[in-house]
Amino acid sequence: MQPLGYEWGALTMQHVFIIGSKGIPAQYGGYETFVDKLTANQSSNDIKYHVACAVDDPARAGEFEYNGAHCFNIVRKPVGAARAIFYDIDAFKWCLEYIENNNIEHPIVYVLACRIGPFVGSLAKSLHRMGGMLLVNPDGHEWMRAKWSAPVRKYWKASERGMVKNADLLVCDSQNIERYIHEEYADFDPQTTFIAYGADIKRSALADNDEKWTTWLAKHKLTPFGYYLVVGRFVPENNYETMLREFMASNTKRDFVLVTNVNDAFLDELESKTHYRSDPRVKFVGTVYDQELLKKIREQAYGYFHGHEVGGTNPSLLEALASTQLNLLLKVGFNQEVAEDAALYWDKGIGSLSGLIDKTDKLPVEQIAKLDAASTKRIADYYSWRYITDLYETLFLTIGGQPA
Repeated sequence: MQPLGYEWGALTMQHVFIIGSKGIPAQYGGYETFVDKLTANQSSNDIKYHVACAVDDPARAGEFEYNGAHCFNIVRKPVGAARAIFYDIDAFKWCLEYIENNNIEHPIVYVLACRIGPFVGSLAKSLHRMGGMLLVNPDGHEWMRAKWSAPVRKYWKASERGMVKNADLLVCDSQNIERYIHEEYADFDPQTTFIAYGADIKRSALADNDEKWTTWLAKHKLTPFGYYLVVGRFVPENNYETMLREFMASNTKRDFVLVTNVNDAFLDELESKTHYRSDPRVKFVGTVYDQELLKKIREQAYGYFHGHEVGGTNPSLLEALASTQLNLLLKVGFNQEVAEDAALYWDKGIGSLSGLIDKTDKLPVEQIAKLDAASTKRIADYYSWRYITDLYETLFLTIGGQPA
């Protein structure tokens, strides 16, 4: 793949600078997990990764190695909601200085998300003067998220435009996002490629009788395969209201387990609209940071609900497809692109999800096993971290080189 007239040539090392994540080791977040997995699964000796890591304590400024990557801590400015913007700018400037001081040829700077569009032009020009390339991951319609106020959404949209305009290549983790970029910004004739997010297809290390697992079940009065599950950010665009209302309207005897970082304001809003507290089947269980336990929770759910409708390839969807036997997804392009015929679909109309739940409760064991195998194979074939890492390494090594 050589979309921009760059060629590999006789290079000894391709330096790739990654900014926009909070850094590694990953503790939370999709971008953080991506960088962690990308570096952990590295197989090429011809790539050197440099990863920006966010810290708040100036005493922690410095550099370290992790997963073979060179990591550098950037102290975030205490400027409230805008600190992520300043963090990306400061990280980009750090990269430029490092590239210049170390005489690095043909560097690639890969920016995750579109936070710094109004400011990226001068940074991109400096990078180009050094013979480098700017890659951008546009994420997924951040400007559409309901959690942002109108002025913030306006900024996100303008920033997206600035990033698309100045990027040499946009790496889209969804074909729907890639299509949107070409349609929305046709005047820039953007160069794009598609590489999805990845997922871990290993089974949980916890046995069925592991005390950690059985204690969690007992605490929440649950039984294996006796609950439907959702894992995700507690935000309106993930359609919690629809899922709660439809679940409560169904005839299922199973529980509805919600693993999410709840906030009181949204909880109260949902209660006023759905009165979910009157249904003992609905169980908000908080967050689960133990990854082996969370994997076990997914594996032993009867089914998984996915209501995301904003974004690209969603990490929680990939993890559910890899682990949960039945997946009931909101019928939007992003989700259909990932799962294809390995999942069941619902829309936001009254009775759609509730009817699907009632049908799902009665599915024959053979059909459940068929869907389970199909979803696992879908992840193994197209979304495993090994597969995704190989695609990224091929991309970096192919487009590396100086402008022709």
